[in-house]
Amino acid sequence: MGYTWRMPWKETCVKNERTIMISDYLSGDFSIAEIARRRGVSRKTVYKWIERYEREPAPGLEDASRAAHHHPNAIAPQVEAAILTWKAQRPLWGAPKIHSKLKGLADCPAESSVSNVLRRHGLTRQVRRRHQTPSHGGPMQGLLGPNELWCIDFKGWFRLGNGERCDPLTMSDAYSRYLLCCQGMGGATGQLAVQPRLENIFREYGLPVAIRSDNGVPFASTGLGRLSRLSVWWLRLGIGLELIEPGHPEQNGRHERMHRTLKEAVLQPPRATHRAQQQAFDAFRHEYNEERPHEALNQHTPASVYTASPRNYPARLLEPEYPEDWQKRRVRPNGEIKWGGGLIYVSQALLGQWVGLEPTGAGAWKVYFMRQELGRVDQTRRRVQL
Repeated sequence: MGYTWRMPWKETCVKNERTIMISDYLSGDFSIAEIARRRGVSRKTVYKWIERYEREPAPGLEDASRAAHHHPNAIAPQVEAAILTWKAQRPLWGAPKIHSKLKGLADCPAESSVSNVLRRHGLTRQVRRRHQTPSHGGPMQGLLGPNELWCIDFKGWFRLGNGERCDPLTMSDAYSRYLLCCQGMGGATGQLAVQPRLENIFREYGLPVAIRSDNGVPFASTGLGRLSRLSVWWLRLGIGLELIEPGHPEQNGRHERMHRTLKEAVLQPPRATHRAQQQAFDAFRHEYNEERPHEALNQHTPASVYTASPRNYPARLLEPEYPEDWQKRRVRPNGEIKWGGGLIYVSQALLGQWVGLEPTGAGAWKVYFMRQELGRVDQTRRRVQL
């Protein structure tokens, strides 16, 4: 059976169009999707002609004969066996990751050939296209190295086989995708449970420049500056705070994508006990960091890209310092500061901490905790507001 072309190519110049398409591919300047758009064909068609050209450069662009056009010998049997072995060992890996593991072979096939082998053996799956969310910019796009930004979150809680609740605490380096922590926390998700875990991470990997989180407890609150006691601790460690907008988990998209991979790997179904589930988390973290190639890292592993931070966990926390012309007040046990002959409420998260008040003219003052602006003093209402 001949090939049916769904494209606007004229019959008199089909071979010429194929030649241009292969030239675009060999230049390295265009992705497969871009080549398909430029030539008005599907990506499947582009992969087909690339594979045929790599197999037979000279006659590969000619129309195939009406003879059967499947070529089981195009890939050596031992190479096909290696592809199937990798797939058996890593069922969730697709052609790009398996192809990256075959690059050391003398007769390494093209990625499209790996995909064809998997398809022929019924080992591919149809992936539902997700709506492409526009980027929100910010530091997630401009990272230059590890430890500039760490992402933290709780993977949605679930029930173990024995009925107990499990809340996985996860933390990753946004640049290298290195998974720093994947810890089942049971039902304990407050600051007193999370902080000791983070201390261990900071002691092992050092301190990041900033941490990005959502607005949930214990990472944030509904108070001034959305500060929580945990984020106050981060500020006193010299760590910057980044909070995504409420209702926009895509702003922590790299971390959320890791959560989907985690769910596929170890939560379908959940293990019977906390101990068994943590063993699965630990195994996943090792594979994710040390073995699994990442497409955004040019098929390198996160562990090959990540290095620990040079900023060591300090023996003492930083004390807030403010310019000499600012007023300084200590937050009382009820969250208030003394101001203008009375009391003004600031935040329960800042109990015992010093805040600074910057004069801005005409009797107005801005309130800060360290470098974090909290709001302005409203003299009439006796409160701090944004």
